Amino acid sequence: MTTVVVCAGGPRGELCSLEPYKERKDVLFIGADRGALYLLEQGITPHAIVGDFDSLSQVEFKRVMEHTNDTQRFHEEKNETDTDLALLKAFTFSPTDIVLTGVTGGRLDHYEAAVRSIYRLQLEHPQVMLKIINHANLLQFLVPGTHTILADQQYRYLSFFAHEEPIENVTLRHVKYETTNEQISLGTSRFTSNEIIGASGSISFSRGICLMIRSID
Repeated sequence: MTTVVVCAGGPRGELCSLEPYKERKDVLFIGADRGALYLLEQGITPHAIVGDFDSLSQVEFKRVMEHTNDTQRFHEEKNETDTDLALLKAFTFSPTDIVLTGVTGGRLDHYEAAVRSIYRLQLEHPQVMLKIINHANLLQFLVPGTHTILADQQYRYLSFFAHEEPIENVTLRHVKYETTNEQISLGTSRFTSNEIIGASGSISFSRGICLMIRSID
C-alpha cells in the first residue's frame, strides 16, 4: 500500500495538513513547481519534483535542487500543467492512493484544471483512489457501485453532485438524509450537507459519475 502526496504551488493557507502523512512510512511526496518549496518548508524532503519552476526565484530553485535526486524540469511552453506532470509521476510509484493539495484558492483556472485531471485519471485508473484535499475539504469522484464512507469528525458534512450526467438509482444509508433509488440530476443542490450516522455510511448508484465533497463545519 503506497500513498503519494502531490503538493502543488497554490496559496499556503489552502494546503491540507501534511503532519499525518509525515508520520507514515508508506507515503511518498512529490512537489509540483512551488509545491516542492512548500514541502521543504515543512521539513519534508520530496521524493521527486516536477515542473517548469517559473514561480521560484533563483535562490529558491537552488534550494529545491539540493534536496532531491529525482527532478524533471520542463519548458514553460508545454501542453500539460505542472500538476498534471506531477500526477503522471505519481503513477510511476504504483500507488493505491494519490492525495493532491495546493490546487485550491488563488487561480480558479488552476483549480478547474486540477478537478478535470482528477476526474479523467480516476476513470483511467479505477484501482487508485484520487483525492483533492485542502484545509477544509476533501473532494473525490465515485464510479457506479457501492461505496462505504467512514465517519470522520474532521469532515462532518457530506455532499454529492452529478458530474456530466445524472446519477441514477442513488441509495444512501446510515446518513441523516437517506434515499432509495433516487436520481441526482445535473444542477441540483438537494444532496448537499448530509451527515454520517454511526461509524460509516454508504452510497450506491448504477449510472453516472458522482463528485463527493466532504467538508469541515
